[in-house]
Amino acid sequence: MTPLLIIFLILLVVSGAGLIVFIMLHSGKGTGISDAIASSLYNSSNGTSIVEKNLDRFTIVFAIVFLVSLIVLMIIFPQGAIK
Repeated sequence: MTPLLIIFLILLVVSGAGLIVFIMLHSGKGTGISDAIASSLYNSSNGTSIVEKNLDRFTIVFAIVFLVSLIVLMIIFPQGAIK
């Protein structure tokens, strides 16, 4: 296994786990985990919107890293033959 393969596999796994965590933190209809955290930290509506914006940003960054690492792995190993 080459160091490039190891780096992209680690990126893929970490970004996948991060995506799961950050998507689960998003609020569905006002009953999400992020609303519980935001309501305990901030009592105004401005605090909640800041928390949601940052959560959106983190989710987008993890999604981009996940997709880029997946595409690079697909280009390097088109048939899935890792030796």
